[in-house]
Amino acid sequence: MRKTVALWAGVVLVGALGTGLAVTSGQLWRSTRVEDANQHARTGDSSYPYRAWSAYVLKELDLHAGDVVVDIGAGDGWWSEQMAAHVGPTGVVHASEVDKRKLEQMKRRFAEKPHVKPYLSPKDRTGLPENSCDLAFLSQTFHHLDKPTRVEYLRGLKSVVKRTGRLCVIEKYSAIATRGASHGTSLSQLVREAEQAGWIPVRYELMTGTYHYLAIFVQKDLFGPE
Repeated sequence: MRKTVALWAGVVLVGALGTGLAVTSGQLWRSTRVEDANQHARTGDSSYPYRAWSAYVLKELDLHAGDVVVDIGAGDGWWSEQMAAHVGPTGVVHASEVDKRKLEQMKRRFAEKPHVKPYLSPKDRTGLPENSCDLAFLSQTFHHLDKPTRVEYLRGLKSVVKRTGRLCVIEKYSAIATRGASHGTSLSQLVREAEQAGWIPVRYELMTGTYHYLAIFVQKDLFGPE
């Protein structure tokens, strides 16, 4: 089962088969066989095609009631709202944003949901206490981080995220993007920088039809001697 995050013998880059985004939260396995030369073509919403994968992403994250999440670069708060439904009123979603206008919009959006906490974040860190979060989540945010200090930012997340917590990144795959490649990151670059910061990938995959990937990391400290 893939109810919880587990290491594979090898981390595999896979994509859903078929045309369109026929992905459900219960779909746990997909072949990587290419049945149609056009099956990886971009489909769906022009701005946020990966949101069609939300049920699958949330299944992968396996959030529990009471979990604490920081949604870094929360934007309009869409993902914060999805995750808030899973962590419930006993949990917290810190909706981090550096744009004051977006922050005010989120405050209005979540006025009736006190467990979603929009806040103005520093650009070089989350500003949250140590060991306070079970998950750090970045959707189309990683490429906005300051490149010279990006590894340091990821290293700083290790102190905010609990030792058994995780880091999740959704990002445009710049190696295959036909437009907007500057608003994305090569998967190899993300993995390289994350590893330098002390994060180890336990799962990553291409979200077919979106030109985006999902990558989930845990802290290197979890791995003792062989």
